[in-house]
Amino acid sequence: MTQNSATTAPAADALPGPARDDGRTRPRVAVVFGGRSSEHAISCVTAGSVLAAIDRDKYDVLPLGITQDGRWVLVADAAERLAIDSAGKLPDVTDVAEQGGSVVLAADPTQRDLAVIETGAVTALLGGVDVVFPLLHGPYGEDGTLQGLLELAGVPYVGSGVLASSVSMDKEYMKRVFEGFGLPIGPYVTVRPRDWERDPAAVRASVAALGFPVFVKPARAGSSMGITKVHDVDALDHAIEIARGHDPKVIVEGMLRGREIECGVLEGTDGAYASVPAEIRVRGDHEFYDFEAKYLDDVTETDVPADLTDEQTAEVRRLAVAAFEAMSCEGLARVDFFLLDDGGLVINEVNTMPGFTPVSMYPQMWKAAGVSYPELVDRLVAAALARPNSLLR
Repeated sequence: MTQNSATTAPAADALPGPARDDGRTRPRVAVVFGGRSSEHAISCVTAGSVLAAIDRDKYDVLPLGITQDGRWVLVADAAERLAIDSAGKLPDVTDVAEQGGSVVLAADPTQRDLAVIETGAVTALLGGVDVVFPLLHGPYGEDGTLQGLLELAGVPYVGSGVLASSVSMDKEYMKRVFEGFGLPIGPYVTVRPRDWERDPAAVRASVAALGFPVFVKPARAGSSMGITKVHDVDALDHAIEIARGHDPKVIVEGMLRGREIECGVLEGTDGAYASVPAEIRVRGDHEFYDFEAKYLDDVTETDVPADLTDEQTAEVRRLAVAAFEAMSCEGLARVDFFLLDDGGLVINEVNTMPGFTPVSMYPQMWKAAGVSYPELVDRLVAAALARPNSLLR
């Protein structure tokens, strides 16, 4: 991959196409969603969108849900039941779970078989899968754990491998990688469990040195879960405890004044391509782009593409590809930036499995670049089918 690929919009013939029809049965895609993290519901919403868009003439589709206690179950192929309803009720895997036992994947790369287990015995064989589309957000799904299981089982999957998934999920080590590659980041403090329990006064002092306001976040969570904007030291302890409810390790980031810019990256056969950048603005009483602003309240405005100069657009796209490559990402990622008031750019984070509904920013940016939502889904699945496991690539 080369950073020069960020300067050109992705051409259809430069990215992976669908699997060839060689007379065999259609490739079988397991769409896996839900999971144990606090982002369970958002994963369900994402899965509903993909199930509705995936080309059933090209692929056999097997939806698999992971409950909030970690059990794999067969679920109904019912995309319409995986949306946030008009009353704001969030979906859950249990809403679409079918009767039966737990689904297990054999860690046997010669088989790739799925089976249903009830009361300790195999009651049904579901056969093998050719590729997994893991639509999980947060820990136990987006953080390399599921990717490791699939590597052991020898099953291809959409998206980044174990290393990139794990490091991208941990905001501290993500920033350390960016620093090592000379990429621009903002000021931050890491609060490890031992630091907070042994010497909270020292933690308060290190955070105060950033200057207020600050943003207190779980180090390994997403969808703006557990984030608090803190205006003074008196509110810091409570914010840290909120974040620790999601992750014992906390990261505190200094306030960056500027515009929130995002850019999608999609891996092709000859490099990584950056989409058009987009901008998000939050209206009303929300101080930042929190969970409610993202998913529940109609308070956000977006510009796709963002209103940037040609030079700013080129730099956002260059840095997006550079961040993708620094993290050793594969398949797809969304890179989030701050365009500072002084014109500088800072990378906030990389999301290896970004929000993926048709109205999410990642698909919207690619739509503006000429890649429709169904085509995006197809390209990601086809690329995963064509890619060997991580130790061979």
